[in-house]
Amino acid sequence: MGERKRIGILTSGGDCAGLNAVIRAVTHRAVGTYDWEVMGIYRATQGLMSRPPQAVSLDLEKVGDILTKGGTVLGTTNKGNPFALPMPDGTVRDGSQDIIEGYHLLGLDALIGIGGDGSLAILRKVALQGNLNFVAIPKTIDNDVGITERAIGFDTAVNIATEALDRLHFTAASHDRVMIVEVMGRDAGHIAISAGIAGGADVILIPEIPYTLDNVCRKIKERQEQGHNFSVVVVSEAVCTETGETVTWSDRFGECRLGGIGQYLADRISTCTGAETRVTVLGHTQRGGIPSPLDRLIASAFGVAAVDLIANEKYDHMVTWQQRQVVDVPISEALGHYQAVDPNGTLVHTAKGLGICLGD
Repeated sequence: MGERKRIGILTSGGDCAGLNAVIRAVTHRAVGTYDWEVMGIYRATQGLMSRPPQAVSLDLEKVGDILTKGGTVLGTTNKGNPFALPMPDGTVRDGSQDIIEGYHLLGLDALIGIGGDGSLAILRKVALQGNLNFVAIPKTIDNDVGITERAIGFDTAVNIATEALDRLHFTAASHDRVMIVEVMGRDAGHIAISAGIAGGADVILIPEIPYTLDNVCRKIKERQEQGHNFSVVVVSEAVCTETGETVTWSDRFGECRLGGIGQYLADRISTCTGAETRVTVLGHTQRGGIPSPLDRLIASAFGVAAVDLIANEKYDHMVTWQQRQVVDVPISEALGHYQAVDPNGTLVHTAKGLGICLGD
């Protein structure tokens, strides 16, 4: 079984459902199979930069009841770049060496990082710089990490968005309204196209397919002429205006956030069709809640496989889901391929075959 190892695990970037299932699986495999020690690192890289490093020793009892919990028991952060930490005097400081030092202060033999493409790129850069043994697990509700068919959190987000569409259909029909649902997804339309099909939407707008308001309004008017005085529209947050402008808003920290395309469409659809419109922005509800069975399954498989990669000393790799099984690939390959919705793919073909308007 080899020497006894001490491995670290952290969750980085935005939270999502299924993260705790990974933490549980990693602990079960590492402790139960290999008799290793697992250190759960608090608040991602912030925990490694703290002095002393903020971490907790995980055992089977501590992870016993976390399978169905949303979020992450270790905490996370999606703010700041450790290579350019803002200082009070307005300067920036490279904190990557603090992360590397924290890894060694904890006596780690390897580190498992759970994140999306942005946070995994940062973690890999630190690992290469410090010659750290690093293994990656993909998670993001956006499902845009390259090579893997599924990332942790995506299925739960789709389920939540689909349930919202199911509920909104009834109120749309009751009031003869056009209900517009704005979903997350960053630059990819995976949540919108999947939930839109599953939830019986009439119009789905995604960043990968250009649209015109004329085409959207034509679809709604056709439904009105057929006696259907209500419609349901799903739009991904990164869809631009008809003139190609990104709709954003600024938070209190001055950071630019995607959001607002739903209201933009509502105002224009109301004008061109005469229909009463309402907008529902699902926002962070898509990140929260109890993880779906599929997310728990994928997360568990990823966690076990990541520990096995460490056992085989196969570092700088990421676990992926391909053709019903876990396959590991070099992290560089995954990060080098952005996984957007294929405009010529099965889901787009399916949506069009069902008569759903995609705006093109």
